[in-house]
Parts: sequence; C-alpha cells; structure tokens
Amino acid sequence: MITIVWFRQDLRLSDNPALSEAAAQGKVLPVFILEDPASSGETHPLGGASRWWLHHSLKSLAQDLGDLLILRGDARVALPALVERTGAEAVHWNRCYEPQAIERDSEIKASLKEAGVNVRSFKASLLFEPWELETKAGGPFKVYSPFWRAAQQKIFSTPLPGPEKLELASFDAESSLDELKLLPEQPNWAEGWDELWVPGEKGARDRLNAFLDRDLKGYGELRNRPDLPNVSRLSPHLHFGEISPSQIRQETLVAAEKAENLDKDASKFLSEIGWREFAYHLLYHFPTIPHANWKPGFDAYPWREREEDLRAWQTGQTGYPIVDAGMRELWHTGYMHNRVRMIVASFLIKHLRLDWRHGEAWFRDTLLDADLANNAASWQWVAGSGADAAPYFRIFNPMTQGAKFDPEGDYVRKWVPELKELDTTYLNAPFDAPGAALVKAGVRLGNTYPRPIVDHFKARDAALEGYQSVKRANEDAA
Repeated sequence: MITIVWFRQDLRLSDNPALSEAAAQGKVLPVFILEDPASSGETHPLGGASRWWLHHSLKSLAQDLGDLLILRGDARVALPALVERTGAEAVHWNRCYEPQAIERDSEIKASLKEAGVNVRSFKASLLFEPWELETKAGGPFKVYSPFWRAAQQKIFSTPLPGPEKLELASFDAESSLDELKLLPEQPNWAEGWDELWVPGEKGARDRLNAFLDRDLKGYGELRNRPDLPNVSRLSPHLHFGEISPSQIRQETLVAAEKAENLDKDASKFLSEIGWREFAYHLLYHFPTIPHANWKPGFDAYPWREREEDLRAWQTGQTGYPIVDAGMRELWHTGYMHNRVRMIVASFLIKHLRLDWRHGEAWFRDTLLDADLANNAASWQWVAGSGADAAPYFRIFNPMTQGAKFDPEGDYVRKWVPELKELDTTYLNAPFDAPGAALVKAGVRLGNTYPRPIVDHFKARDAALEGYQSVKRANEDAA
C-alpha cells in the first residue's frame, strides 16, 4: 500500500501523526507542493524571509526522510494527479488552520474521497484544535487568560516518536528544490543567515535543548531584555513545524522537574506557547482578522498615509534608537526580540498613526517566523482593535522603554552603531543630549543619525485624539 504524505507546516519526522500512520500502513510517498498564490487564492503569501527558511527546512527534511518529492502548482490539481500517476490508495496530511487552507483542504478531501481514496487529516501543529475549547456559555474565547486556564484543564496528548520503520515508495522527481527559487539572489539580503540559524528538525531540537539548559532560568523576568539571551528563538522552527508545541511542552516540564526554582519560568514560557494557541483559536473562529479590524468600530480610526514615515520605520531611521535597533535587527537577522516587537508596533500605530496592516505586511515579509495567526492577532492587540487588546491609551514611550529594558545600552549599540560612543544617559534620546556630549560621541543629528521624525508628546496627543474620534463616531452611529 502506498500512502502520500503531504507535508506543509509540519516539516519533521517525530510527533508527526500523518507520517507515523502512513509508515505503519506500508510505503510512504512524501511530497511538498509549493503553491502559486494566484492559483491557490492565497491572500497572505510567504514573505522573503520565510522562503529562505523554507528552502533550508525542506533540504533538511529531504535528508531526514531519505527523499522528498517536490511539486509546484495548485494542490487541488497536483494531488489528484499524483494519486492517479502512482496508484496511491491513501493521502495523509496534518491540518492547517488558515482560512484559505481550510477551504482548499476541504475541497481536496471531498474530491479524493469521491474518487475512492482514503484521506485522513491529523492534529500536529497545536496543543488543541481551535474548536475543542469553548467558554462556559458556549462559543469561542475572546480573552487570553480564561482561554489558557481552560486549556490547562484539558488532557494534553503525548508526543509521538518518529516512525520505527520508514519505507519510501519510488517516484520520479519533477522539480528540484533549487528550481523553486526560494533563496534571494540579486541582492542576497540573507547573506550571513546560515551562521545565525540552523533550520530543520535537528536544529529545532538543538535550539530547544540549548534554551532549556542555559536560558530558561530567569526567563520570567529576563525575557523582556533584548540585550540578554533569555529567549528561546524557537518561533521559526515552530512556525514551519520542525518541532511541535507538544514536544516543547513536554521537554520544558521535564527540564523544570530536574532543576530547582524553574517552575515559574517554565510556566511563563509555556504561556507564550499558549498565546500562539489563542491566536489560532481567534483565526479559526474569526477568519477576517488578518485584514479587518476585529472590533469593527476601529474602522473609524483616522489613519495617516505617509510613505516617507513608513519607509523610515521600515529601515530603522526614525530617530528613536530602540525602535531603529529593532527594525535593523529584523532586517539583518529575520528576527526581532518580542519586547521590541511591541515597541516598534506601538510606534508605527500610535506615534506615526499608520494603519496596523502596514506593519503586519512588513513583518510577514521580513520575519522568519511570520505566522499568519500570531502576526495578525499581535498587531491588532497593539492597535487596540483586536481581541483581549491592549488599552488604546497604552502608548509606549520609546525613550523610557529603551532605558528600562536595555539599561546598559548594549542592544542599541549593537544595532545602531553610530550611537555607540554616546553616554548611556542620552542613548535613548540623543536629541536631548547636550551639544558637547554629541560632539564627544561623534554624533551629528540629521547627518550621522536622524532627528526624530515625530515628537513623542505631540504624537501621543494626536493618537489619543484619534482614539477619541473612534469613540465619538461609534457613539453617533449607535
């Protein structure tokens, strides 16, 4: 018996129920299909950074499996054609939860079943299915804390080992990985990323082990410090399914049992996995959140449209060092520290008053871990338009945020080296530094480093007025 295993966001062998079930039944034909957004109807296609990671992750997966069939085209056409050509009797995949993916998978499952093919789908990328958790009144959760409390009352599944035996069906290669052209070439803006990241299942396991061994202790407090290593950096591995949340949960609990005083740090870390679960819960029940305000009342917000301000934000040239450091870290590494993500998102939305969708699109293109559910839910959380959103009046002061979470200035100095000689007292507000301090540090505002593109206090007042206009508009419509 031949079973086609369609890999998507589950690029691993262990804790992969679709693969394990197929391997137990007979020969496995593993396939990955790169779909064309135009033909698949995808409205939020893979960004450049994600494509880089995908290339290396597929290369690793092919080595781990022994081979991998690479196809390109519409899965609605490619999968039935592959079944007919190979005589496969079954098709397995692990579920995806993006709206377009649900629609596509449902259509494929129905057509294959009609043709007499045994089709099975499995849960592999979440701790719980989005429909498994409901409020006491029934219906989806809209607030994170009760959602996560309810989740922790459920029975967690135990991660599966990799298949004991894996026999691959023979197949003729149609496309090579290189032919997918996932890597940037002219220019190669990802140069050096090979030294920063190790995509693939082994890379994910090594990263988790390193985090648990060295950086879990103190995570509860130190995770907010971008100058320190106390973050997992597992998000790209998790996004591409090189490791499952069940595996992360199990290994974290084991690590906490082996060492003293790790319970609180482990609980906080797992709560971040819980936020990811909540984001998928929201996406499943409210599929418009990637492109529409979850709270429709925010449609009345008076966004500005200033291309020069958006460009300054994207390139790390806003004149606010902690913001610029974060945006430059993102561009150079495909990653940004989570605390800094909140700071730069708040700045775009509440200082520049640019639509959160501009930020969502930029992160989707430049983040290695650009996850549709997480990205959209998090941007709407900052904007105040989403579920369990931050209060609209919470407007991060980039100067005090920088001083609090990068107290020695190590993070800013790394990513904004033109300010590295400036005294720490003035590092987060060089525009307030005395002339002598700027001269001593070799800083020429408006020349070696930009002046602020907006005044913090004026921008804060304007943002608050914008939120008040939303409130007035909704009162008038009521």
